[in-house]
Amino acid sequence: MKETKGFFAEFREFISRGSVVDLAVGVIIGGAFTAIVTSLVNDIVMPAIGILFGGIDFTSLRYVITPASGDVAEAAIYYGRFIQNIINFLLIALVIFTIIRIINKFRRKKEESIPETAAVEPSEEAVLLREIRDLISRNEK
Repeated sequence: MKETKGFFAEFREFISRGSVVDLAVGVIIGGAFTAIVTSLVNDIVMPAIGILFGGIDFTSLRYVITPASGDVAEAAIYYGRFIQNIINFLLIALVIFTIIRIINKFRRKKEESIPETAAVEPSEEAVLLREIRDLISRNEK
């Protein structure tokens, strides 16, 4: 019975660790962020790109291998979806790069605002030890 109680106590400790909670929050926010970027790409960017290319909807672009007949579905290569996913990836990478760049700028400004500590004078013992070392090295030559 003690072993089971120990297991649950250990499990509770594992779950309540900061890193596990941070990871869970990151996954949830990542999912929400993915939904936002997907909507940005599908609902705003891709229609604009489609207009630039003459009203083409990339997701409908495909190469039909065998057309549908009767109960058999169409076999096709959907290269438009592939193009869409490449654009999604590039936009997500661009957004993440921009966010990290902004965060790094704030960190640099924060580091610059912290005054550098003055050089610490060596202790009297350290000075004496250096002098002894220098004397010994001169005598050996």
